[in-house]
Amino acid sequence: MKSAETEYMLYGKEHQGLLYRKTMAILVWIGLIVVAGHVRAADIPLPPVNLGDTGFEDGIAFPGWLVEETFGYYHAGQFNDHQGDRIPGSNKLTSVSATTHIAYISKVRLLAGFYGAEILLPLVDVEMDTSFGPKDREQGVGDLTISPFILQWTDQKLFGMPYFQRLVVNITLPTGKYDRNRPVNMGSNMVSINPYYAFTIMPTDKIELSARLHYLWNSENDDPFVGLGAGTIQPGQAFHANYAASYEFVKGVRVGINGYALQQFTKDKIDGRSQANSKERVFGIGPGIKWSGDGLSLNLNSYFETGAANRPEGTKVFFRLSKVF
Repeated sequence: MKSAETEYMLYGKEHQGLLYRKTMAILVWIGLIVVAGHVRAADIPLPPVNLGDTGFEDGIAFPGWLVEETFGYYHAGQFNDHQGDRIPGSNKLTSVSATTHIAYISKVRLLAGFYGAEILLPLVDVEMDTSFGPKDREQGVGDLTISPFILQWTDQKLFGMPYFQRLVVNITLPTGKYDRNRPVNMGSNMVSINPYYAFTIMPTDKIELSARLHYLWNSENDDPFVGLGAGTIQPGQAFHANYAASYEFVKGVRVGINGYALQQFTKDKIDGRSQANSKERVFGIGPGIKWSGDGLSLNLNSYFETGAANRPEGTKVFFRLSKVF
């Protein structure tokens, strides 16, 4: 197998996101700030998270600095209700985003892993046009995501195969542009805690399998959109995951598939009361390609969504440029 350390330093020359998270970061893309103006319990949207922002070789990282820019495009031509059925009418959502990600993994060891930290900040343009109510366009800076705690393991094996893993605690702070009189906002006006576990296993020096598993918790928004007529709202808790598999068909070039899944597992709350039929879900899958060399990597990933409930359903494309030092 080729020496991973000669080709990768931090986050396999890529990472995201997140965070999310979507990520994106986690955070990383802001395209799903939606439907808050359609006055039903199911219309309290989850904050933006890392859905497909990261993919190939996600678990690989080594001590060093990472500077990364992720450009995202998302378009949904339909909104689905709580049963997954399309809401009638002409309903569209389009978002364009650019997320700056800076991360550092030190040589300090903790629990046999390397300790690190990161920050992510998105800049977003979102346009929503619906038949059922909200019509708005907004541009600006989104919420800041920080992680004061990263642990990266680089020298382990699983069933005799190289195995890289990372544990991260991401916290999204309400620093983004927010106006309770608008149905579309860059900021969510609440704190989100979105830890994740990522891994990459390499059965051969050409094949890798990766995944990132997230848990999402959100605080209350005590100044929600005026159209809801509520004092506080709180999106439910959710699980979301990214997955990928790739093959290096020539040196430095990988092709494969990547995807994501999101399932909300607790109900949204309005003024402290749980709301029926308020859980979100969505699945996405599509092709990807990655080029890497000399500490630089370029990633292009696309996704086609299906099975959405209480959220839009569409397609997205990410282009990520990463440099490690």
